[in-house]
Amino acid sequence: MELYSGHINKLIEELAALPGIGSKSAQRLAFHLINMPEGKVKRLAQSILDAKENVRYCSRCYTLTDKEICPICANHNRNHRVIMVVENVRDLAAYEKTGKYDGVYHVLHGAISPMLGIGPSDIKLKELLQRLQEEVDEVIIATNSSLEGETTAMYISKLIKPMGIRVTRIASGVPVGGDLEYIDEVTLLRALEGRVEL
Repeated sequence: MELYSGHINKLIEELAALPGIGSKSAQRLAFHLINMPEGKVKRLAQSILDAKENVRYCSRCYTLTDKEICPICANHNRNHRVIMVVENVRDLAAYEKTGKYDGVYHVLHGAISPMLGIGPSDIKLKELLQRLQEEVDEVIIATNSSLEGETTAMYISKLIKPMGIRVTRIASGVPVGGDLEYIDEVTLLRALEGRVEL
């Protein structure tokens, strides 16, 4: 038995299809949207359509932008000789929030995963290698510490090192507030290897 009418059910179903939105959240959002003033709903719908029509990949770093080149790549105050390689746009946003990195980025849009059938040609590696034909001093590999992220980091490192460009990997290890007894061995080993002098 359907609890709500067709239009409400359809809205809940569409919202529940979004990542991170379960059925209860979808229901809550649907009721919120239905109770919003019509003008606000139209602005929301139009902003979704505008984003879908106008947002594309930056022609240099492949982050999302509504211009040919994103604001980071267009910024002449950034160090364009240092490129941080990240798996996705969310990772880029996380580093930008720190306000401490002044280089530029390259978004791979994935990681190498033979188990999932994702190879080097399925991510933006060829585009990264094309960027390295310019003056680049360092490539910082900031892929995740997962098996896929580590595989991708090693693959990229092996491609770039023969070019004479410095390749570094972000440190990983014990999170702030973490208890050592609950941390896995690989993380503890990485923390030990990445130690710094105090």
